[in-house]
Amino acid sequence: MYQLLKQEGHARRGCFETPHGTVQTPVFMNVGTNAAIKGALSAADLKEIGCQVELSNTYHLHVRPGDELVRDLGGLHRFMTWNGPILTDSGGFQIFSLAKLRKITEEGVTFNSHVDGRKIFMGPEESMRIQANLGSDIAMAFDECVKIPSPKDYFERSCDRTARWLQRCKTALSEYNSRDDAVNPGQMLWGINQGGIFHDLRIEHMKKIAELDLPGYAIGGLAVGETHQEMYDTIEAVEEHMPKDRPRYLMGVGTPCNIIEGVARGVDFFDCVMPARNGRHGHLFTWNGIINIKNEKYQRDEQPIDPQCQCPVCRRYSRAYLRHLVKADEMLAMRFSVMHNLYFYNDLMKKIRESLDNGTFAAFRAQAVEILDKRI
Repeated sequence: MYQLLKQEGHARRGCFETPHGTVQTPVFMNVGTNAAIKGALSAADLKEIGCQVELSNTYHLHVRPGDELVRDLGGLHRFMTWNGPILTDSGGFQIFSLAKLRKITEEGVTFNSHVDGRKIFMGPEESMRIQANLGSDIAMAFDECVKIPSPKDYFERSCDRTARWLQRCKTALSEYNSRDDAVNPGQMLWGINQGGIFHDLRIEHMKKIAELDLPGYAIGGLAVGETHQEMYDTIEAVEEHMPKDRPRYLMGVGTPCNIIEGVARGVDFFDCVMPARNGRHGHLFTWNGIINIKNEKYQRDEQPIDPQCQCPVCRRYSRAYLRHLVKADEMLAMRFSVMHNLYFYNDLMKKIRESLDNGTFAAFRAQAVEILDKRI
């Protein structure tokens, strides 16, 4: 379970026990949607770049290769040979972002697969069954992610339904965990707070789902159209109503500065496709800001991507070589770029934890937010 070790303002330094190891928080989870990092990184690479938690996608793995196949092959940890903690999202976000046609009812959502168009039904029980088959350590609740802006009365109805779905998730996962053939009987359910940027709805919903006494809680439905300030204000409104002895997870966020600001407001867990996606397009994070390795000025640059970085790429290769790989459209360019960016994010979290250990987070925050999201 979660142990709060230290606090500076609202920023929290803690650790969280899972069936596959202890997570030091704050932490960034590395996104491996299809049980693999887009950018050709393996489970062994994740260990080398300091990843603590791998995140895979319930919907995508259900569609392909199929969650029952993963179960039959020993669960997700064995399938991808990753022995650390795994979080699986519920599939809800992908249903609402990928499905062209969908019908939401009290029972769940009927939609068409983005791969082959076949009709799929997913509700709380189905999401829990899939995640139980995958055997992740943290299973996220099935919820509705409503786009911003949407009418307040729709958010209100959606929050109520999401709360009812959460109760069904809890009942279903408890039943799956109790089975003799459970892939991971210690699998934990985390609830998701919704309500857009309406603070009253967020607070009411948080209070309601906190009553279920779950091992962790997430703030969902942000980074989908609101401003950064609206996101920060929403986190502040919700945070004081989140259980203090449980981890908090801000879903799908974000830039290095978003993460630092999230930590400052009491968030413990983060995930985002940004570092890998940006890396695949040659945009690389450094301690001096973001560089575009495609720029001509790096053609003869013999420096590493970031002289301050100790990742496997920076220890060995030059900007000139990486730029050449990108320009030549070599697969190695994508692998190196993603490896560097994910190492940078994991190293950022390590430095945040060290600053909290040393009581210097405020100074670290003040210095870092001035630089890290800046394009060089």
